[in-house]
Amino acid sequence: MTAGMPDPAPGYCYRHPDRPSYVLCQRCGRTICPECQTPAAVGVICPDDMRAQRQEMRSQRPPLARRVSRLSRSGAPVVTYSLMAITVLIWLLQLVPGGFGNGVTGALAFNPLFLLPADGFYEPWRVLTAVFVHSPGSVLHILFNMFSLYIFGRILEPMLGSWRFLALYLLSGIGGSIAVLLLAGGSVVGASGAIFGLMGALFVFGRQLGGNVRSLLIIIVLNLASGFFLPNISWQAHLGGLAVGALVAAVLVQTRAERKRGQQIAALVGLGVILLGLGTAVAPVLLA
Repeated sequence: MTAGMPDPAPGYCYRHPDRPSYVLCQRCGRTICPECQTPAAVGVICPDDMRAQRQEMRSQRPPLARRVSRLSRSGAPVVTYSLMAITVLIWLLQLVPGGFGNGVTGALAFNPLFLLPADGFYEPWRVLTAVFVHSPGSVLHILFNMFSLYIFGRILEPMLGSWRFLALYLLSGIGGSIAVLLLAGGSVVGASGAIFGLMGALFVFGRQLGGNVRSLLIIIVLNLASGFFLPNISWQAHLGGLAVGALVAAVLVQTRAERKRGQQIAALVGLGVILLGLGTAVAPVLLA
């Protein structure tokens, strides 16, 4: 009963003692007038019980991490969608005028010069952050990459699991940046290397499963060839991502048994360390 109100007479609303009614709350059994009636699944309930029911539902709502976990177990490609969201958000930040957008691009883009420890600008994380940056003035650049990520991510992530898929994507992106260092030497942005890594991995898995990978091979060859003829396309990043993606897939195939999980993790971490170490060791020689 609401504090400060007298006990209602039988047949009168407990919140409005001057209003007769013959409707009872389905939870507490008190009389409620039309103004106090809230429709529910089993009839009507009073405002106090409705408030308590909402509080109970909020307290039982799972935290965000548990929701993401449940969504992942349901088969939804959570990592794929998250990578797409992060990439698009960064691209939108790149479009902000007044120098802010250029600052975002400059802070995340990769250039082999950032792998020269002696110069005091050693920023090795750029081999990875460049994957999330795209040409601000080219909608087609990010559109094509995100569409490709959507297509291949929805295939590979349920097959591999979220964390293996994430490792595949990131390592392929690093491989693309290192290939730019080894074969080109210029700046690079974009997720193309990581996308080619997904294609390379899918090719390896397809061969392993005995599937027909001819169509995929044609797609890979055509996209690789386009990098040699289209302007502002880094075929070096494509080639490096493709090679590393295929290598990661080979590691996953060889260590797919549960008892080899430790070996799998060690191999993937080791591959990342080797790629970064190779870039750091080679950069001073190539850029001398």
